[in-house]
Amino acid sequence: MLLLKFYIFLEKRGGNELSSNDFRTGMLFSAMGKYSNVIIQLGVNAVLSRLLTPADYGVVSIVQIFIEFFNLLADMGFGPAIIQNKKLTDHDVQVIFRFSIGFASLLAVIFMFLGFPVSIFYDNTVYIPIFVILGLSVFFFALLVVPKAVIQKRKDFKAVNTILIFTGIIKGIISIILAFFGFKYYAIIIGSLVQAIMNFLFYYSKTKISPKVAFSYEPIKKIWAFSRNQFGFNFINYFSRNFDSILIGRVFTEGALGYYNKSYQLSLYPNTILAGVITPVIQPIMSEYENRKDVIKDTYLKITRILANLGVPISVFCYFAGREIILFIFGGQWENSVLSFQILAVSIWVQMIASSSGAFYQSTNRTDLLLFSGIQSMILNVASIALGVYLGSIETVAAMVVVSFSINFLVNNYLLMYKIFDSGFFELLKELVKPLIIGLLQVVAFLVLPELPFSIFINLMIKGIIFVITFFIGLLFTGQWKEMLRVIKK
Repeated sequence: MLLLKFYIFLEKRGGNELSSNDFRTGMLFSAMGKYSNVIIQLGVNAVLSRLLTPADYGVVSIVQIFIEFFNLLADMGFGPAIIQNKKLTDHDVQVIFRFSIGFASLLAVIFMFLGFPVSIFYDNTVYIPIFVILGLSVFFFALLVVPKAVIQKRKDFKAVNTILIFTGIIKGIISIILAFFGFKYYAIIIGSLVQAIMNFLFYYSKTKISPKVAFSYEPIKKIWAFSRNQFGFNFINYFSRNFDSILIGRVFTEGALGYYNKSYQLSLYPNTILAGVITPVIQPIMSEYENRKDVIKDTYLKITRILANLGVPISVFCYFAGREIILFIFGGQWENSVLSFQILAVSIWVQMIASSSGAFYQSTNRTDLLLFSGIQSMILNVASIALGVYLGSIETVAAMVVVSFSINFLVNNYLLMYKIFDSGFFELLKELVKPLIIGLLQVVAFLVLPELPFSIFINLMIKGIIFVITFFIGLLFTGQWKEMLRVIKK
């Protein structure tokens, strides 16, 4: 319910009214999809983490690095560009879809053969058959890009989140059954392939875009200026986000990579649950206000405060309850993930705020600055991760990732506040003061808490209760309690 604060920014400005119905509908279905999917993922991971080993997850993590890269190539920035461009005709979309079919076929073949050099690099032949299987996943993901963008452009958030829930359930069931019967890492891989096929079939059935049109480069040219910058940012951001896994998998062991990725993925869950509900709604709706930077800036600042109000206390809680969270969800064999998770937890609130910023670059049609942001982020992340690996443990990698995220947060907000909104850091800091006070109260509460002698579950429940009580005390202390009640009442 706290996310309903998002509606505060819906107000009239100069006779233009930002449609609360669009945001309300988008938020409703986005929340339904995200929350349901997170619950499904947590449940599935809790079971799979007891059926598979950290080394199995290490293999999957390495494969995931390459599948994400090819999914990035498959998108080419076309998805956001189709949403943003209001001059595309149905014929233009059909031509772009026809182009994507040929491109998808090429990417799938390349991915299948990529398993050979990957097996040599990681000295494990298991990657050869895995890459052949997942070549089909790359193919269907590439076909999915255009139909999904069309659905998002229509603001059909119900369809987007319905398929998210449905395919998540099917993928989870298939993966658990296969893991139970000893398929090891193939359990997750085959589940992902089934999900990719189902996603494409669903979106295509909703749009039925015909590829039977004469090919022309003109529709591509219409979106290329936007999409190339978006693609450039995604390309750079990929290496920035995955360089840690690449190095850990190469320098350390697959088991170490499994421990690290488990802690890293868990640290992303608050972002997925909270910021992930807001972010998919922003660009499709805010693109209508491309020339109203005052509206977009006000929206960004209020979303920042919402996410900080939630993210800062959650960061504190995950740090102090890190061991209980890891062991309760995944089991005792994941003890080595605890410290890296606690370190990464410090940056949860920063990641939550940063995750929504890309949509504001898109909404103001400034993907050039988005690309610049990605370049500096990649340079800093790669240098930080390399230093963390050199220092010799997954914990030092986690610490350097936190440092990198924090610096990137400052640079990213400099570009937004100064270069796009013609403002400054003072307006941003005003939105962060009260959330940081709430976080400080959480820190004090957990520091004075004595060591708990109970079971993992009981300890987690006690810390959870303290978190909730302190959070509401913080809202009262900062004067935000009445405001939140008004929002919930809406």
